[in-house]
Amino acid sequence: MKKGSLIYKVVFTTAVGAFSLYAVLDTFVIPHVYSTVTTEAAAVTAENSSSSNTAGTETATDSSSSNSTGTASGSSSSATTGTSSDSSSSSAADTSSDSASSASVTDTSYSDGNISITITTDRVDDTTVYVADVQVPDVSYLKAAFAKGSYGKNVTATTSSIADSVNAILAINGDYYGAQESGYVIRNGVLYRDTAKSGQEDLVIYSDGTFEVISEDDITAQELLNKGAWQVLSFGPGLVENGSVSVSQNEEVGKAMASNPRTAIGQIGKNHYVLVVADGRTSESEGLSLYELAEYMQSLGCTTAYNLDGGGSSTMVFNGTVINNPTTTGNEIGERKVSDIVYIGS
Repeated sequence: MKKGSLIYKVVFTTAVGAFSLYAVLDTFVIPHVYSTVTTEAAAVTAENSSSSNTAGTETATDSSSSNSTGTASGSSSSATTGTSSDSSSSSAADTSSDSASSASVTDTSYSDGNISITITTDRVDDTTVYVADVQVPDVSYLKAAFAKGSYGKNVTATTSSIADSVNAILAINGDYYGAQESGYVIRNGVLYRDTAKSGQEDLVIYSDGTFEVISEDDITAQELLNKGAWQVLSFGPGLVENGSVSVSQNEEVGKAMASNPRTAIGQIGKNHYVLVVADGRTSESEGLSLYELAEYMQSLGCTTAYNLDGGGSSTMVFNGTVINNPTTTGNEIGERKVSDIVYIGS
């Protein structure tokens, strides 16, 4: 009887341990691909500030469904897209190709007939900050991409490898959507996740090129798509709204340290943006608080600015080279794998 009881305890403990291990691996390690991006075509033509009726033509599919209306929130679902003109897409693609072939490129700048990028390095509060000033003719050049070309859970790659896969001229890490079970995900005009997260502030980049910080409590993802959302990034918080700093001096993200590596994006004017990465956690570069980051984005002239995933994720890639010093612990310089990037591309 005692022997049988001991065997039962061993079997039970082993089973519980195995299940617990699987649960941890399933949550944090095992990749789950929900949708694979099969076409990545920027098809938004931003004609004026009042246009918000088109979003994109990127198509998402998965292993068990073809294109249909819905959201890619599980392994058997597809994605919802906006509409656009095939002829304008083709024309834009031809123009972009011609411009890229005649581009003027240096270590700190890129210029062709459509895209102008200037990289500067600044020192702010004992922190090295990298600023990419970007001007484009329309928002279709401001794109997003998933790790391994797939939307899913625990699907990750380094910012530089994702950038390379889509021929990005400039890239920063995104919102690391894959670390969350909720929060809207709209990329290149495609709705992938419509599960709202209470209290979540998102950045909406509309098809007319304008930025807006919204609360998921106030609007659905489908409503944003209907309004012409081109990208919706769900990390936050908003840093600058209507030209004013919108965070308090003591505000931080979760359990983040006061001074941290940071990534942010902001709008200065029509189709004029800044992508910013701050190094941190090293003796050479301390890192910024959210308030310091917000003040800096405001000083650049941003009317709207938003905080993206930071810490070890903070990475900027320009012309195939990582130009900042990403680190998770401060002891070793190296990229952390992430779910997604925001990038500038033809």
